[in-house]
Amino acid sequence: MVLKLYAAPQSTASLRVAQVLHEKNVPFEFHPIDLRAKEQKNPAFLEKNPFGQVPYIDDDGFVLYESRAIGRYIALKYANQGTPNLVPPQSDLQATALFEQAASNEFANFEVHAAKIAYEKLFKVRLGLGTNEEVVEGAIQQLNVKLDAYEGILGKQAYLSGDNVTLADLYHIPFGSRLYRAGLGSLIDSRPNVFRWFNSLLERPSWVAIKDGIVGTA
Repeated sequence: MVLKLYAAPQSTASLRVAQVLHEKNVPFEFHPIDLRAKEQKNPAFLEKNPFGQVPYIDDDGFVLYESRAIGRYIALKYANQGTPNLVPPQSDLQATALFEQAASNEFANFEVHAAKIAYEKLFKVRLGLGTNEEVVEGAIQQLNVKLDAYEGILGKQAYLSGDNVTLADLYHIPFGSRLYRAGLGSLIDSRPNVFRWFNSLLERPSWVAIKDGIVGTA
């Protein structure tokens, strides 16, 4: 049976999963969830994801939520098709360790700060709420420090864990692209190695296919 993705067309976590599906050439049915209507809080949805968040997948009866876990599942299940080694083979202990290091950096050193900026300058604005500029400035200061470290790493190698793209790189795209929407693309553009790396990710066909909204492929 065709894999089913239950997600919101433009949510960052949903885009993360859809991109991996495209990278691995996995056909999928897209079942849009209306977050404004709070469909993710309906009892039927909560049976699949008790946290009431998008996305989740249904792969022939196997239900999985949390976008990073879903991405790893897809990359490993379809290891022999599409982009290779989005998760390195566990037989390569050092490559796996470097991947885990990069994946940890994405979550703890990038998204935690970029998400604060996106929430304050994009999400709250859409809701007609005021932006807390103090929170934004603090997040910018932290992200500047972290991206300086990225600049050094990416001056020595093409991607965060070495010479090949992995999930750790791709997972930066949803919130990284929102920095531009928030008028803070200079955080990326001002660092030549980060700029080269991030723009190479934005040019990937998998991102081009979904950047304006997720559409199913099956």
